[in-house]
Amino acid sequence: MTKVNTTKIKVAIVGATGYTGVELIRLLSLHPHTDIQYLVSRTEAGRRVDEIFPSLRNVACDLVFDNLDAQKLLACDVVFFATPHGVAMQHARTLIAKGVKVIDLASDFRLQNLTEFEKWYQLVHVCPDLLQQAVYGLPEINREKIKTAMIIGNPGCYPTTAILGLAPIIHQQNLMNQSVIDPYIVIDAKSGVSGAGRQAKLNLMFSEISDSFSAYGVAGHRHLPEIEQGIDTLILKPGQNQPQRHQIRFVPHLVPMIRGMFSTIHLRLTDVGQTLDLQRLYTDFYRHESFVDVLPSGQYPNTGSVRGSNRLRIAVQTFANSPVATILVVQDNLVKGASGQAVQNMNLMFGLDETAGLTLAPISP
Repeated sequence: MTKVNTTKIKVAIVGATGYTGVELIRLLSLHPHTDIQYLVSRTEAGRRVDEIFPSLRNVACDLVFDNLDAQKLLACDVVFFATPHGVAMQHARTLIAKGVKVIDLASDFRLQNLTEFEKWYQLVHVCPDLLQQAVYGLPEINREKIKTAMIIGNPGCYPTTAILGLAPIIHQQNLMNQSVIDPYIVIDAKSGVSGAGRQAKLNLMFSEISDSFSAYGVAGHRHLPEIEQGIDTLILKPGQNQPQRHQIRFVPHLVPMIRGMFSTIHLRLTDVGQTLDLQRLYTDFYRHESFVDVLPSGQYPNTGSVRGSNRLRIAVQTFANSPVATILVVQDNLVKGASGQAVQNMNLMFGLDETAGLTLAPISP
């Protein structure tokens, strides 16, 4: 008779009262292989989780927020940092030295280029030598590297939609060894307000955000270098240090909804690209992916169809007698765009079924 391993993964969440933190609590409380040992909150220490978040009553039973104690982190198997930028780097070296895995939902380990990180985040990185050791946690692209990683830089929400929206056609371009798309790419992206965090801000008040729709970061957004890095990684050939850089125009927008992200990617196909069946190309590329759903031709995604789930949905549209192609991508910014993807990474790091704890259907309506 086969012995069943009943040992659960001991989890800590630092920054557990932010939107991504509480989403981690929701997902990991229901995960069959995890035991939440330690929740850190500098603002709510000593209070029960269900006192602050009544939605978790009878789910996160008896869990209490606590102050940060480095020794308690070391007693866990994995630490999720759902914190502001710059926090995870303060603890990563000590944790991984003791065999504790780190998953950072902020930016500390996303960008491998130190200069780019310090330019966009206005922070001095305290452990730059770990940037090359960290793995960018986009499972559909880096699955094998994630399995052996000690540090994961969990992707940003916008880059997740952009990179997964572009990966199939760039992969095909690599296979054909010739240009399929022109270098100029437009990414027009919209996010719900939860992407801006839980901290009170004037521009996020109901009377400010409701019935309004605004662009931000138009001249430059910190997710742009992350998108560029992701695309460069896709097209980098063996022995090549610098790929041909695509010219990406990325403009994010804030829309008056709580959850959801919709990225519309506009491409111009070359003569060679216009001979491709993009619908089949995208369908085949993601055929075996549990969390990426390519819709049938003529169907288009909406943010409500992925709300509360770890799914990302894609539609492909080409136009008769036109070189233009449009890729439509939706996700829940708090799940596949953040906490769900972090759990997906954890599953891979610990040799679990990648879908464990993440099979919840989207919420409708």
